[in-house]
Order: sequence, then structure tokens, then C-alpha cells
Amino acid sequence: MSNIKDELCAQLDRRVSDKILEQTDSNLLKKLIANAESDSEAIEISKLGTLLKRTGLHFVPRTEKTQQTIHYFKKNNELSFHTDEGKLTHKLIIGDNYEALQNLLIQYKGKIDVIYIDPPYGKDSMGEFAHTNYQNAITRDNLLSMLYSRLVLAKQLLSDSGVIFCSIDDRNQAYVKCLFDEVMGESSFVANYLWKKTDTPPSLSKKVRKKYEYVLCYGKKLDKKYKFSQGEIEGGDAPLLNSGNQLKKIRFPKGTVFFNIPDGTYEPNECRKIELCENVIVKDGVNQNDFCAVGEWKWKQEMVDDEVKKGTYFLVKSELFSVRFQRNGEKATKTPQNNIDAEVGVGTNETGYGEVSSILQKDIFDNPKPTSLIEFLVSMVNKDEYITVLDFFAGSGTTGHAILDLNKKDDGYRTFILCQLNENLDNALKNASKESKTTIENQIALCDKYNRPHELTEITAERLRRIMTGKSYDGTADYKWSKENEPYGGNLDVYTIGTVANNENVEGKTPFDVIDERLYRDDNEKFETIQEKIDWVCSNFNNAQQVVESDADWQKRVKEGK
Repeated sequence: MSNIKDELCAQLDRRVSDKILEQTDSNLLKKLIANAESDSEAIEISKLGTLLKRTGLHFVPRTEKTQQTIHYFKKNNELSFHTDEGKLTHKLIIGDNYEALQNLLIQYKGKIDVIYIDPPYGKDSMGEFAHTNYQNAITRDNLLSMLYSRLVLAKQLLSDSGVIFCSIDDRNQAYVKCLFDEVMGESSFVANYLWKKTDTPPSLSKKVRKKYEYVLCYGKKLDKKYKFSQGEIEGGDAPLLNSGNQLKKIRFPKGTVFFNIPDGTYEPNECRKIELCENVIVKDGVNQNDFCAVGEWKWKQEMVDDEVKKGTYFLVKSELFSVRFQRNGEKATKTPQNNIDAEVGVGTNETGYGEVSSILQKDIFDNPKPTSLIEFLVSMVNKDEYITVLDFFAGSGTTGHAILDLNKKDDGYRTFILCQLNENLDNALKNASKESKTTIENQIALCDKYNRPHELTEITAERLRRIMTGKSYDGTADYKWSKENEPYGGNLDVYTIGTVANNENVEGKTPFDVIDERLYRDDNEKFETIQEKIDWVCSNFNNAQQVVESDADWQKRVKEGK
């Protein structure tokens, strides 16, 4: 059974334990899921167990249609570029992100460290979904159904310590959070961050001038020791006291507390942050005796003893005895607050607009997120510089830009994978509102400048090309960003999504011929034998035929008219 099927069965078990679903119904659904021919079909079956809920989100998810074709990655050599084979290679996938996620599972199942998505939740960006999303505010089934099936796949891609972020507005936040609770599990919820999206909210609003949007955060299996960080604490030390904690007594061994107060003997009194249980003798700035103290300590005695063995020491900087600790060779970090704004170095939509304008041109994208937002989120949750970041609603490519900038700042080795639907700009222009018409016309004009197809992904690829190579599609560098910045370098492999019938048997056109395994393997090598290739295709592509008919069986079936 695939990991996706396992997760769907686990969701059914949780509903049984929550007394939402009967055990007998769950057993039947799990049997059907186990025998489903594809993950898509399994998801379709599992939704039968989601229709009844006591609380939370009430909607009937509409899953992706099961097709009898195989979707696979094809290399787009025209849009791909390599600046230096010794540098990192990133990926841009053009096509439906559902199919892209299915293909990514072959190589990246359990390997993605951070996912950031900014789904289309605005009225103008929802296209055909807008009417349901904004007029039928009870269900929003188009938006939620679209996200549901993709989140099921995204969860399989996350590593055990992986984290997913989702930008969302206040109109949809409650619904989307319930959806995340359903797929990721309520226990995986980390925070609902408030991001200050603008310094200049609309002044014509008669009810409220909105400055903020939300960023939902969920972790797949974050244990209690997993830390989020918002930079180092000045001085490197951190408080051992925490107001509101239960009072505890702990003992500090001789020679482990360093005092920035005069030498002498300090007796118990009530004018301190802690209650000394005995005298403390300080000489040459260090305690000369073991001593006990009662306080609202963060640690228990066992933790103190373990830390002392590792070289941790304690600090007293005033006669208030507000004890702090300093780990040997380790700098303390700040725990992030849930406000994301200029105070933590994060810009607004206006910042993002300025960034995109300097790279491409003005009015080329509506409300792009600033790179500083993505940089803040990625840096906050994972200090490891060898991570993979995925964005399957890539838009203008802000996430890719942010990862390149982070790598430049700290010499990191983060790689990004972006997925973007290949939206036809001519069709978009026909259905555009007055507010978005100018933007789409500018996008078409940019494509015309380089004689490129009228597709949104052409703009995404162009932004990445310009910041990575320092040149436009035609080799020129006549844009503001290139005059003020050094190109980031690195390589970009661009994939499109091809299709092939699962019963195709024309030589050179079968799934085993057209699917290039090198695009899915870390070593970029071909299989040594044909049988290895056949086994790999059949086990990794849901709709691949598992058994090939013999000529005799085929002739018999044709003769019988079956």
C-alpha cells in the first residue's frame, strides 16, 4: 500500500477514535482504499468517510478525475539554463501542480523540508472559482477541493521535521485552517502568523482598512525539542526564569555561576527574583559553594545537571539574581513572535512590487509577496543550510528568488522546486476584470518582446533567468536589478508534463520509451537493464499497466470482440 493510502487509512482511524465514523464503515472504506487502482481513486473513496463531522469544516471535497493516461516529466531544454555545473541546480515545473506533486513523490517522498504556498484566494485571481468562493461563502468548495487533494500529496513529500506555510487572507483563513487541521492534523498546528501586507491600506473603505494577512504554519511531526528561531539573542545568553512557571527548587554546583556584582556573601532576602535557601559566597566573580534557590525555573534539576556536564554555565548580572544561562559554544536564539512586519525585517506587498518592477517591469504582477517574507519563514524554522524548499503555486517566482538570496547571504546550499500552472494569458485577458486587465496586457507585451508564447510561466522563468544569469532571454541586461546586483548564478532545470496512454505499444512511444528516469534520479543515470526500467515505471506511475498482454491473448480478445 502506498504512503498516501496509509495516510488516508490513518485519517479514518482518527475519525473512529473521535467517534465521528463507525468502525464497521471504516473497515469497509479501508478495504476499498487498499484495492484502489490509483492514489487518486483512493482519495475519492476516502472522502466518503469525511462527509459527516461533528465539528469543523463541512464541505464535500471534489477530487481530481482519474485518467487512463500517465503524466510524466519532460525536460524543457529551451527554458533550462546552466551557469556553472559546480553550482546548485533548481527546478521549475510547468503544468498542473497536482500532476507535478504526483511526479515529485517518486524522487522526493519524505525529503522536502519546507513548503510555502500562496494559493489563488483573491476574487480576481480565482477565475472561474470566484463566484463560488465569494458569493457562496458557506462552502467555498472549489477552493477547498482544489487544495484538499494537493495537501494530501504535499504531506507525503514533507520530511518528518518538515514544515508547511500557507498565505491566506482573512476572508478564507478560517476555512483553510479547518482544511489544514483535517489533512495535517490539529496536533500539527504551529501558529497563525500575522503578516503586515501593506503600509497604505485603502482609504476609501467604510468599515475597516485592512493591513494584515495570515500565514498558517503546520509541522509534520515536530517533537518538543524542535526549535523555531528568530535570530540570536544579543550577548548569547538566555533567561533561566520564566514568569508563570511553577516554583521549583534547584541546586547550582560550586563554580558554575558567574557574577557581575561585587564579591561577598549574599544572604537570603525578599528583594530578589529568586529565593535563596542559603548563603552564597562569591569570590573572583564565581560561587565558592553549592547553593539552592527557589524560582519560576524553566529547567528541572536533572536538566541543570545534564547541562553542567556539557559545559553550560550561569550568569547573575545584578543583585536581583535574575539567573541566565549560557551554553558552551552555542549562542542562544529568540523564539519568534506571531507578528511578521518591518520590526523583524519583513517587507510588504509594496516591497514585493518594487522588487518585481526592478527585475521585469511595473504592473507585471498584482500584489507579489516580498522575498523577505519567504526568507524569514525559511530561516525561522530550519537553520540547516542543506534543505529543499517547495512552492507549488509559484506565481512570479518569489520563493525561488528568496532561496537564492538566502544562499548568497550565508553561503547556504538550499535548493528550490517551483510548480506553476501554464495559464494562457490570452484567455485570461478575455475574462479579466478592469483591475487585472492592465497587468495581463503587460505580461503579454513582455512575451511579445522576446517572441515567446503568451503563457504565465514564461514570466516566471524570465524572472529566474534574469536574477540567476544577469541577462534577459535575448541576452541583454537592460533592467534596473542587473545594474544594482550581482547575478546569483546556479542552474535551472525546467520540466513540462507530458502524457502517454498506458496501453501505448508503438515502438519508441511506449511509457517505457518516453519516460526519462534520469529526471527522477539523484544520480541522473539511466537504468542498466530494460527490466529495471519496466519495474520502475510500473511501481511509480499509478496508471502504468502491470501486465502486458501476449499476442495470443490479444488476438483472442479481438476475435471475441472484447
